[in-house]
Amino acid sequence: MTHPTVSVVVVSRCRADALTRCLLGLSQLQYAPFEVIVVADPGGISAAESLSFAADLKLVPYDRPNISAARNLGLVHAAGDLIAFIDDDAVPEPQWLRYLLAPATQADVAAMGGFVRGRNGISFQWKARSLNAWGEAHDLVVEDIQATVLKPPEGQAIKTEGTNMAFRRDVLIALGGFDPAFHYFLDETDLNMRIARAGHKTAIVPLAEVHHGFAANALRTQARVPRDLFDIGASWAVFQRKHVPDPQHKTQWDRLRRSERQRLLRHMVSGGLEPRDVRRLMRRLDDGYADGQNRPFGAPQLPAHPASSFKPFPAASRPAVILATRPFHLKRDMERAAERVKNGEIVTLLSLSLSAMFHQLQFTEDGIWLQRGGLFGRSHRRGPLFRMTRRARRIERETGRIAKQRGLTQP
Repeated sequence: MTHPTVSVVVVSRCRADALTRCLLGLSQLQYAPFEVIVVADPGGISAAESLSFAADLKLVPYDRPNISAARNLGLVHAAGDLIAFIDDDAVPEPQWLRYLLAPATQADVAAMGGFVRGRNGISFQWKARSLNAWGEAHDLVVEDIQATVLKPPEGQAIKTEGTNMAFRRDVLIALGGFDPAFHYFLDETDLNMRIARAGHKTAIVPLAEVHHGFAANALRTQARVPRDLFDIGASWAVFQRKHVPDPQHKTQWDRLRRSERQRLLRHMVSGGLEPRDVRRLMRRLDDGYADGQNRPFGAPQLPAHPASSFKPFPAASRPAVILATRPFHLKRDMERAAERVKNGEIVTLLSLSLSAMFHQLQFTEDGIWLQRGGLFGRSHRRGPLFRMTRRARRIERETGRIAKQRGLTQP
């Protein structure tokens, strides 16, 4: 079966280690043909150049704190029919592109978004969300397995998450790409609103999963404690000017401001912030909102043709396997699993202890999908805290939970 060509764009700044891990995950993608475009600061470019497959990447230097402008630069160099985006602190499941792009066979689908798992590799950060007329996201009920194609009511939109989304290239070009007025935050929300306004449909694809770590950056810690709210305030001001009627601005801003203050107070109670930090961050939020009132918006016209030809990543067909171990054999079996990854396999290593510990999943620096937890503990967060089971049965159950996404069975 011939798939449409796709360009995967990764934007990175000051997170070289996270970028390296993301690119290692992309190298395991089971899809063809795709190319990878890395738009990064000097540290990120250097990290990408150190990888064994560096020659197969398109590396685009960019060192300004503006994710929209960086994504547009990636779009300029993207030669695929479809453009997929993933954050540098995320790793895709091996079958990510295969599922994410399947709805593109329908001509009226312009955007596609998948589900996002959080830091523990099991729980979901985001599933499906819609956007109301004020650009505020709300949970949306969709099918758990099958893709759902949606056209929102007038004035609303379907949300795609910035770390797991794809678009038709010609639609992105026609809409002007991402608006550089959104330096950080609401960049894809603004695009979602414009896609809906243009009458396009969006597909939500549950099996198109990425694992998102929320790595630290200049605006938040790894624990998601805010360091600065200036760009959040500025982005909301720009968004209001573009999408929200003037008489509603104050009402919405008052509500958003209360919500941000409550979020800061929660961090203060948990020990992440001091009272003076709350005051400082709220001032930065207000300063940003004032700046956004005068910030020019709208992207320069993007070229219809890519700046460089399509550069297919040599994505070899890899067999996927799941191996079981116990904690006292983990070091030995990690070494064996790493060798199998080097030999071209997609390896999931399941380490089960005789306990009821919750399960966690990580993609290691050796390219292993390592899942650890108790034989009787829960992986699915809605499951029972303790479930008596046999080891063989538990391995079978965990295999079934990840089989489609990991490629343990053919989709």
